[in-house]
Parts: sequence; structure tokens; C-alpha cells
Amino acid sequence: MNTPTPTTFPLLHRSRRLRGNPLLRQMVRETRISPSALVYPLFIREGRGIREEIPSMPGQFRYSPDTLLPELEKLSKIGVERVLLFGLPAKKDEYGSSAWDKHGVVQTALQTAKKEFPNLFYMTDVCLCEYTSHGHCGMLSGDTVDNDRTIPWLAKTALSHVRAGADLVAPSDMMDGRVLAIRETLDANGFSDIPILSYAVKYASAFYGPFREAADSAPAFGDRKTYQMDYHNRREGVKKASQDLEQGADLIMVKPALSYLDVVHEIAAAFPVPVAAYSVSGEYSMIKAAAHAGWLDEDSMVCETAASIFRAGASILITYYARELAGFIREGRIG
Repeated sequence: MNTPTPTTFPLLHRSRRLRGNPLLRQMVRETRISPSALVYPLFIREGRGIREEIPSMPGQFRYSPDTLLPELEKLSKIGVERVLLFGLPAKKDEYGSSAWDKHGVVQTALQTAKKEFPNLFYMTDVCLCEYTSHGHCGMLSGDTVDNDRTIPWLAKTALSHVRAGADLVAPSDMMDGRVLAIRETLDANGFSDIPILSYAVKYASAFYGPFREAADSAPAFGDRKTYQMDYHNRREGVKKASQDLEQGADLIMVKPALSYLDVVHEIAAAFPVPVAAYSVSGEYSMIKAAAHAGWLDEDSMVCETAASIFRAGASILITYYARELAGFIREGRIG
């Protein structure tokens, strides 16, 4: 076989020049990731001495307020200083009244955690689905979730979280007008400095399956498509984000993340506010399952998917892989 003749024209522009050394590759990265941009979701179950693994989310656990403390200590040591709390009450009713109980599971966890680890930043999910006996995110009128009847109770729940020590509240219910009600309620009670992270762009997604087991929040009938967004729509997400910002939201969330990177990009380009993306339970469990089967390298997939979310425009990543990502950042594998 004849050896081809080398090119004789000069290559002035060689992209590979910036890829030949790992320290150089890190220096010229366009997307930077820091542990300060990571938020770790935690499931808190009412009771004591509880630390139970979630079957559909290997490596993730439900904690009681007392067993939460060792986990917070570990997170603090590795630089993951922001957490998002979800509550699992001992008792549910059709109204979700445990959600705003000052002695409720999230409220108790906040009071305990803030006393022991005041250096951490505590975010709380504001919704009723974990607390209602029917599993929907609001009050029912017949078989329909009643938007306007639900709003005051969401505001009351947010206020109870802040009184217990929440540093930020994140309404995830997708009721129209709830951001304004929460903002007005917080302001009227002297908490005008507490920010609202709105789940403004939350799609009705099959990726939530493992979460519904983790939080015991599957709807008893029907689905959530009448209040969560249709995954075919992009412009609607921009409209919803705009409405929530007008009503007092300080940050916007897109959920899920990986199948909605175009939406993350659009929201980040449209609004001069921090944009959070939630890499949800189904995304986590898919990687875990594939890695367990030996089909892919888990660590590499975690780094690549996280980078893709930040590259799309997110400035905050809520992820069940926050601990691992903090370690990869320290090691220089990502960041």
C-alpha cells in the first residue's frame, strides 16, 4: 500500500493544540462547575432512627430528622452546602394538613438541622402531594385539583417552612398564581428577604417514577397533566417563567433536566435570573441501572451529563449525584 503524501499546505488553525495537555484542557474550558452550584435533595420521614434505602434509587435514603444530622455533616465536609428537603409525614389527609403543621416533619428537620449546622443553606419543596391522601398537589373539588382553593394553603406551608428556618422556598405544585400568594404572605409576615425558587417550568414527565416511590407521592387516581406542563411545549415554558418572575419569583427552575436542555437554554437566554435545572430521579436511576449492568461507566456519565446541563445555561444543578460531583470537581475530572 502506498503511503499517502503528507499535506504541504500550512495548518494555521489547529484545534488540537488546546487538547494535548490535561492542565491546558482544564484552563480553556468554556463551562465551569463548582460545588457551590450543586444542591442535594433529601427525603425526610417523620419518626426517629430512620435511615432506609430507596429501592428504585440505589444510594439514596429516607432519613428521620435525627439521622439527617450525620448526613449533613458529611455533606458539609465535602463542600455540598445546599440541600433541598422533601417531607414524608406519618399521617395524610385529603387536605394535606401536615404540610403546614409547625411540628411537621420538614419543620422539625429544619429546626434540628439549623441548630447543628447553621452554615448550610436549607431549601424546601413546597407542595401538598406528599401530604394528601389522594397524592395530588392540591385540594380536590370532586376529581379535579382546585387551583384557587389550593393557593392559600401553599402560602401557609411556605410560611411555616420559613418560620422553622428555611432559607429559600421552592413551590413545585404548578398551581397558577401561587408565587404571588407566597410572596405576599412572606412579605406580610416580615420575610421579604426570603427568595422563591419557582418550579416554573415543570413538565408532566415519566422521569419522576422513582421519586414517587421515594416520597410516597403517587396520585391515587388520574395523573398530573392538568397542572404540570405538556412536554411537547417550549414557548409555554418561557411564558410561565415570565409570569412567575412578574409575581415575585427570584430564581426559575426547569424540571426534568436532560430531556429539556433546549428549554434550559431558552429560559437562561430569555431572563437575567439564575436558572436551576433538576436532574430528577429517573435520570439518576437510569444511570445507576445501566452502570450496574456494566453497560456504561457511571462516573464518566455523571460528569458528562452534569456538564451538558451547565453548558445549556443552568447556573444551579439539583442532583442526587451532588456528593459524587463534588468529589470529581476536587479531582479535576470535571469543573
